[in-house]
Amino acid sequence: MTDPVPSAAIDLILAKRDGRALTGAEIDWLIAAYTEGAVADEQMSALLMAIYFRGMAPAELRAWTSAMVNSGERLDLGSVVPPTVDKHSTGGVGDKVSLILAPLVASCGAAVPQLSGRGLGHTGGTLDKLESIPGWRAALSADEMVAVLNSAGCVICAAGAGLAPADRRLYALRDVTGTVESIPLIASSIMSKKIAEGTAALVLDVKVGSGAFMRELPAAQELARTMVGLGGEAGVRTSALLTGMDTPLGRAVGNAVEVEEAVATLRGEGPPDLVEVTLALAREMLTLAGIEADPAAALADGSALDRYRLMIAAQGGDPDAPLPQARHREVLTADQDGWLRRLDARAVGVAAWRLGAGRARKEDDVNHAAGIVCLAKPGDEVAAGQPILELRTDDETRFGPAFAALDGATAVGAEPAAAEPLVIERITSD
Repeated sequence: MTDPVPSAAIDLILAKRDGRALTGAEIDWLIAAYTEGAVADEQMSALLMAIYFRGMAPAELRAWTSAMVNSGERLDLGSVVPPTVDKHSTGGVGDKVSLILAPLVASCGAAVPQLSGRGLGHTGGTLDKLESIPGWRAALSADEMVAVLNSAGCVICAAGAGLAPADRRLYALRDVTGTVESIPLIASSIMSKKIAEGTAALVLDVKVGSGAFMRELPAAQELARTMVGLGGEAGVRTSALLTGMDTPLGRAVGNAVEVEEAVATLRGEGPPDLVEVTLALAREMLTLAGIEADPAAALADGSALDRYRLMIAAQGGDPDAPLPQARHREVLTADQDGWLRRLDARAVGVAAWRLGAGRARKEDDVNHAAGIVCLAKPGDEVAAGQPILELRTDDETRFGPAFAALDGATAVGAEPAAAEPLVIERITSD
């Protein structure tokens, strides 16, 4: 790489601002220079905003993603014998699917290396949820990750510092510069980590609705097609399912409460919506891995639960340990008799965050006991005064802001609302 000079970054900012696509060589230089600290945050912030407004051409996005992959190391999963397949969700409310899906697919014969993240704002993070379990470790070395994968068939852990380090810096910058919602930047962020992870196949769960980052179907479709294309071009068999996120998934929203619901689902006692989405994703993963198996049978016979317990123990956790319980609980009740027609996912997610289940900044701690349990879901008949939501926290002062977030989040009517499909569309590179 040539010695970076500030004027070079300025030239690229001006080019992108004026609508010119950056070349592969320019992008390689830029990402390497930024990773090394030779391009200032304020310069990269300006470029990110230019990308937000100007977008990226397909070749430009491929080069950007490749440069982010090449900014660090790639995991070597060559010693893993079963076919490897991973899943990534774009984030939702009550989305504890990964906790169920990884051991479920592993119990069907695949190896699932799942690098996961933490929650920010109204969406929950898989690592935060699993850290409710005493002793469980998210930070594993590459060798430890492969060892857990070989012993349990699945692993859920944090991405190491050497994996796509450019994305780590860019992600934090996007969060404070109002450029999170850019489709090229979302797609390259997700896919650079997944390509560097070394999995052979990947299923994307692209959430659509009020509780998702992509609230409208056309934007979700564009994001899914973009990521599927990036995966295929990098040699990773990739497909996407678009799934609904207008209503929280399952009945638990938080950390420990979601672990409890995930374990109940692995025992065959999960809520129907959570089971439906999980099985759809499991079947898609097994198809990409070339494995013929029935994931519903693995839920029913207990083999998926066995894999979960193996994975938790292999990462230092005690699968039998009691989970944190909140000291205080209050309920939100129905204001009239009728049918619950709406339960807004974003409002519930924000309320859970205000109760302490989420974080406003990456360095914030979460309260693992805080959260919300949905005592009724759309389609249920309710009576005036009947509890619809149970709010849980260790800090009573948090109830006021949480209830404020739920103002207008529910609607009760004389007739039930028409059921919306949970799995909306499948997108492949074919």
